Amino acid sequence: MGITNKRPPRKETVGAQYICFDKMTPEGEWTNQFEEDVERSPVVKSVSVTDNAESTDVYASGEVYDTDDAQAAATIETEVVAFPADTLAKMRAATVDEGGLIMDGAPKRRPFFAYGKVVKLKDGNVRYEWFPKCRLSENTDEVSTREESPSEQNDTITIAAYSFDEVGNKRVYVDSSASNFPEGLTEEAFFGKPILTKEDLAAVVSGTQQSQATGS
Repeated sequence: MGITNKRPPRKETVGAQYICFDKMTPEGEWTNQFEEDVERSPVVKSVSVTDNAESTDVYASGEVYDTDDAQAAATIETEVVAFPADTLAKMRAATVDEGGLIMDGAPKRRPFFAYGKVVKLKDGNVRYEWFPKCRLSENTDEVSTREESPSEQNDTITIAAYSFDEVGNKRVYVDSSASNFPEGLTEEAFFGKPILTKEDLAAVVSGTQQSQATGS
């Protein structure tokens, strides 16, 4: 057996974030059918993802017989310099009056949405990620007085990412430093709509290659 040396690219910076709302049932259940519009916001300072899981040991005859693993929702915490007011109101299930008044804080079922993010790596490499089934958990809204020199006043948005298929997956992504990265795939194409399956990705790649071949 041989030894293969690999030098994976380091992370350089975070890119834009993407949001696309699920159409949902009248009861507020996730449908896996998304709205046409995908919102791109280049406002991200940082993103951290924590994949929560719990393990419980099952004992028999005085020893561990088995271990049960329970998957909880992943937690996405993103720090942003600003956040679109209309989008945040929708994520919070706020009531937006036709005259412009936003009423918020009532106990309502918050909508599902897909959340995407870009990780930019060294040497021009990138990682594109979709979390297809998400809900807003909490958001901070803190402001302080301006002093002699301007200071950043950022907001933190916390999102819960749930399993979207029968096997419990919460995220799909591609990485350009991987050997099987789809040829010609661009950020615009990948985030044109939420991707949940390999068939979704194949359709996007096929459409991108056709556009590049025709020059359109």
